[in-house]
Amino acid sequence: MTETTTAPPATSASRRWLVVGATGMLGTDLLARLGDAGADVVGLRRADLDVTDADAVLAAARGFDVVVNAAAWTAVDDAEAHEAEAFRVNATGAANLARAAHAAGARLVQVSTDYVFDGAATAPYDEDAPLAPVSAYGRTKAAGEWAVRAEAPDHLIVRTAWLYGAHGGCFPRTMARLGAEKDRLAVVDDQVGQPTWTRDLTDLIARLVEAGVPAGTYHGTASGRTSWFGFARRVLASASLDTPLEPTTSDAFVRPAPRPAFSVLGHDALRAAGVEPIGDWAERWDAAAAEVLA
Repeated sequence: MTETTTAPPATSASRRWLVVGATGMLGTDLLARLGDAGADVVGLRRADLDVTDADAVLAAARGFDVVVNAAAWTAVDDAEAHEAEAFRVNATGAANLARAAHAAGARLVQVSTDYVFDGAATAPYDEDAPLAPVSAYGRTKAAGEWAVRAEAPDHLIVRTAWLYGAHGGCFPRTMARLGAEKDRLAVVDDQVGQPTWTRDLTDLIARLVEAGVPAGTYHGTASGRTSWFGFARRVLASASLDTPLEPTTSDAFVRPAPRPAFSVLGHDALRAAGVEPIGDWAERWDAAAAEVLA
């Protein structure tokens, strides 16, 4: 659901951006995208800014027009045993950045996740669907969303899922490596989602800010849907590998944190704001493959 607060339209280059979590897979591409657009952008790594330190965050946000929170505890399985630590980053850190952005008069972009949902749906999740996380990671990210809504009226919460990119470990790079090493691969076929290129997500974030869309929640995923098995098959074809691939179920890969069986997110809020969603996942993978697998 979107609220009514708006920011005036402006180009990326006319705004001063702060990217927190700048050396991650998403943050790296966001810095590149904004830099190419001529924006005045500063990136902070974990070593540069502890998001759990409220005073440090307040000082860091001063003088910026847009603050992007791409910093997160993303070790999904580890969060099950370390939920308090994950909460400090994903919820307390988000709250600190929200307060700091509001104090600075900046628009906050909070990157969130499909894990805030239970994965039991059969139709794409709307932006205002009830949150029902089933993992520690999902609970901490949901808490971060609540904090942002409470502390930063001028916010954009951008949920994404199944991210891949050239600047970090990700599913397609792992599949290509295993496909070259193994005689046969088994991949889960009962989890469905939207593989999303980090470069496409960074472009969407920039377009949302440039368009001055209403504050609220948006879904930053590719269109269409596939399973991990379907994605793996496309990846191996792109890598010119003919490794035999077998579909399997989630029961064959039991892990500490439950994975959502259905991670397809709807894009109605984007269309209502006049912003084009990211294109079909398969077409976008074809565009991304050479760079991601290089």
